[in-house]
Amino acid sequence: MRASAMPTALIAEDEPLLSQALHKALSLAWPELDITARVADGNSAAEQALALRPDVLFLDIRMPGQSGIEAAAEIADRWESEAGDAPVPALVFVTAYEQYAVQAFEARAVDYLLKPLQTGRLDKTVTRLRHILDQRPLFNPVTGVMARLPAIEAAVEQLRHLLADSGARPTPAGYLSLLQTSVGNRIHMVPLDTVLLLEA
Repeated sequence: MRASAMPTALIAEDEPLLSQALHKALSLAWPELDITARVADGNSAAEQALALRPDVLFLDIRMPGQSGIEAAAEIADRWESEAGDAPVPALVFVTAYEQYAVQAFEARAVDYLLKPLQTGRLDKTVTRLRHILDQRPLFNPVTGVMARLPAIEAAVEQLRHLLADSGARPTPAGYLSLLQTSVGNRIHMVPLDTVLLLEA
């Protein structure tokens, strides 16, 4: 069992209203979760995760500076040298991009939530996270080593390959490359170069 009763988390989301909505939803679904920081870009996500060493990372994929995937990669690369024996955080992506979901699960990310958040779906994520954290000892007295979750390293490696294969790259500032559209309660991201006509 965990020695600490108060799990911690970091939220990285560049849209203030969505960040606030996720924070509120988590406070209802998981009252004892301490959100230690909310940041709005990938660079800050990496720095704060390494400084605060939260139990869980909730990362958006598309953010200014580094993407959530790039931030997760940086965290994984720097974790051992900067966080020492602290357990690697569980990784949850919260995004409007459906196309990364299968690969994220294959990479053993704990979960992948689509915007807009559905309460029942978030409850399942919280249940999964609680189980993982409850089963993860903070310290192994036999080996003298802190336990680690391999999920973030595996997820980052898989998602790096996915980004390279898909040709995804940051969009230059000021240029729109995707249109966010909704059909019912689902959000779809439409590449701008595939749009032939816009009608309002």
